Amino acid sequence: MGLAWQQGPLSPGRTGRFLTPDPLPERLLFAEPSRRRTRVLLGGVWIADSEDVVLLHEPGRYPVAYFPRSDVTADALTAGDRTTRHRDLGDTSWYAVRAGDRTAERAAWEHTGLPEYARVPAGRIAFAWRAMDAFYEEDEQILGHAADAYHRIDIRGTSRTLEVRSEGDAVARSEHPVVLYESGFAPRWYVPRRDIDESRLRAVEGQTFCPYKGLCDYYDIDGVPRAAWSYRAAYAEVRRINGMVSFEPDDVEVHLDGKRLELEPGQRVVPHGVDRGLDAAEAGTR
Repeated sequence: MGLAWQQGPLSPGRTGRFLTPDPLPERLLFAEPSRRRTRVLLGGVWIADSEDVVLLHEPGRYPVAYFPRSDVTADALTAGDRTTRHRDLGDTSWYAVRAGDRTAERAAWEHTGLPEYARVPAGRIAFAWRAMDAFYEEDEQILGHAADAYHRIDIRGTSRTLEVRSEGDAVARSEHPVVLYESGFAPRWYVPRRDIDESRLRAVEGQTFCPYKGLCDYYDIDGVPRAAWSYRAAYAEVRRINGMVSFEPDDVEVHLDGKRLELEPGQRVVPHGVDRGLDAAEAGTR
């Protein structure tokens, strides 16, 4: 989750509410300085390098980085004949991006018809994430989307007992699960593999990608598709769940200290999908 994505406070699917006497506008956009040096790579060339990036949080979208024109390589942009209209920010001009031996058509844009109250992105360029080779903060590649300062993950150990059952039989029982709290989502409970009857898990093809946790593998249980999942090469920041398994409580029975867990608001996650053809090797570079 972030400020405006998934169940964030500015997203269409938010689970919380603002305590105000009057209804808020249907859509709220929020722009703020990133305060992080951000770079863009295309065709082996750094085409943008800035410590003055502005992040735009737009309802239902990942945050987007906007670079001052002065921090974009002068000959990287070629104006095209395409102009669109953003529902909140007015006319938007599109550019082809050229660097080295690469050309990405309609891969950058600039809001050229901004209303007076939304001038923060004026004179700034945004790049289509999947059209570029890579985005970096300092010397580390950022995967998935611009880093969202409002996204947080905390992992806590517990001595509570977690039991998973399917078709009346035990799939897992653990007195040492961990719970993962992720901004805006319901808690997710992860079980060590030693506490699971792995003969009940059938690995299936297809992975999803989380910019904060890595590549996710899925398992069917008794014919129920993707009823469990695991990050088998979790990023260092969430290494505690590496190889552990979590179970979908609306697909199989999950009991915590004898109480069955039910589907909660915000439980379902919108998969990020693959980042510009991101392969497993690249996703594991962090």
